[in-house]
Amino acid sequence: MSPWLRCYHSTPAARVRLVCLPHAGGGAASYRSWATLLPDAVELIAIQYPGREDRFTDPLVDDMAELTWRITAALNTLPPRPYALFGHSMGSAVAYELAHNARALGRPQPVRLLVSGRRAPDEVTGGSVHRGDDDQLCTELVRLGGTSAEVLADPELRRAVLAYVRNDYRLIERYRPAARPPLDCPLSVFAGRDDPEFCIAHSEGWSRTTTGRTDTQSFPGGHFYLAAQRHRVAAAIVRRLDPALAVTSWPSTP
Repeated sequence: MSPWLRCYHSTPAARVRLVCLPHAGGGAASYRSWATLLPDAVELIAIQYPGREDRFTDPLVDDMAELTWRITAALNTLPPRPYALFGHSMGSAVAYELAHNARALGRPQPVRLLVSGRRAPDEVTGGSVHRGDDDQLCTELVRLGGTSAEVLADPELRRAVLAYVRNDYRLIERYRPAARPPLDCPLSVFAGRDDPEFCIAHSEGWSRTTTGRTDTQSFPGGHFYLAAQRHRVAAAIVRRLDPALAVTSWPSTP
């Protein structure tokens, strides 16, 4: 399998593929526990950005177009299957671009686009976090709550983590989406109720990105609500992929 793709649980009978895109500074492992939260009818594929986890020595990519076309190429090596895209924070923009890439290639759009913790691409005007010094970058990570204090307190770990976090902030803060016709797929918007960056009230912009039906759902927690609410989030995704699956029991882990 491509170094861009991670499949943590073999599901040969799967009917739909769920492709998950991590947040800025995140890696595929952030979705590893989801593999046991989904029924066998859903194949989980997590995207592994370069420069982190088991791709620590791979060159970083700080351009959205390059990143998404390389992910698109990796996904196109998989056997054809209906698929959905789920992205959190920066991953929402990545998922949005992947859906457009599919259409540009004449391939099927996702059966559903699921975005979380980020405004619609045309509503975000960039930022300057990536230009700050290390202390300023750490302050941002602490504000959002996605990085443990132990990691930031260890000089060697901090240096390693901040390298790819800064790269991802550079990528997403310089990203400007092209003007294109809206997608056709249904779209779901998720948010943490106490997220300082994004709330359900900000979701209206996403409805302009598709002619398909748009729905929203909020969950307890802040920007990184996914960790504590992974059972609820997985169930919400499954309900949207196929309501029949939502009434079926499947194994799960805490």
